[in-house]
Amino acid sequence: MTPKERWRATAARKGADRLPLDYWGTEEMTAKLRAALGVADDEALWKALDIDRAHYTWPDLHDPLAGHRNGADVWGMTHRRIEYAHGAGAYDEIAVAPLETLETVRDIEAYAWPDPTWWTCEHVAERAQARSAWPVFGGSYEPFYLYTQMRGQERSMEDLADNGAFLEAALERIFAIHYDLVERTLVAGRGAIDFIYIAEDLGSQDSLLMSPATFRKFLKPRMKQMIALVHKHGALAFHHDDGAIAALIPDLLEVGIDILNPVQWRCAGMDRARLKRDFGSRVAFHGAMDNQHTLPFGTVEDVRREVRENAAILGAGGGYILAPCHNLQPITPVENVLAMYDEARKL
Repeated sequence: MTPKERWRATAARKGADRLPLDYWGTEEMTAKLRAALGVADDEALWKALDIDRAHYTWPDLHDPLAGHRNGADVWGMTHRRIEYAHGAGAYDEIAVAPLETLETVRDIEAYAWPDPTWWTCEHVAERAQARSAWPVFGGSYEPFYLYTQMRGQERSMEDLADNGAFLEAALERIFAIHYDLVERTLVAGRGAIDFIYIAEDLGSQDSLLMSPATFRKFLKPRMKQMIALVHKHGALAFHHDDGAIAALIPDLLEVGIDILNPVQWRCAGMDRARLKRDFGSRVAFHGAMDNQHTLPFGTVEDVRREVRENAAILGAGGGYILAPCHNLQPITPVENVLAMYDEARKL
């Protein structure tokens, strides 16, 4: 089987010739792995690790206002580089949230939203077809996460409780932009795109960031529309949602997700056996290699044991793609990463 065939078979909860393997990691961690294996680029790394790495073919952004934004991105946000782990890695965090000081629906309507036609899809098909043996992702939609970046975390959570009209107006603009962009991408891809990344970050370690009722009110209807569009064009919905999200999984299945990531099974309510028993006939799982304890701080044997557990529990009868449950951080020992993929190949 090709990597694409393995992913497709697994998403349909059918057997593959072996357990599909994927990779998520920071730039710093990926560079460490390349150096350890003596390979020159990422393509050589995927080959050396023998993994079914998903590939991405995004539309090209041509922002006509790029030189007039004073450092802001197309959504109006500015960023700053924040180092962590004593300089071992860094993330771009939001420095200015442009919606934070706005108050009314009229403010949302007057805001300088990007035009979806600024993204062009002329090269989407050729890029996807160049990766014809690999699983190809062709777009993303993560509305409330984007809203929290544009509005600020505190005000975003307040809006859920007492400024629903403002929130709805912003989410509708975000949805309309992405719907247009995803639709044009899928059409341009001419059947070569396998997955669209449809995501949120709605769980903490112990519970949800919002109630299921709030999710159903603000997020579920548009998510359902987006997934219907994805399925209409023969692609599948890859849903990322961190943390303790078990209470939302029935709703996510109802709107049609095909793959659930990242399966942070140490979080409350995310027991692997229960997830497989209750939902495994309707959704495939991706991730589940613990990136908070086992991979960064466990021993090689801890990692190998977790690979075997995940394969036996989540992979029973098919329906599991093994991967880190989030980006591997540069504090992760290289030997743990190599052990993860080596043990998976042995299975």
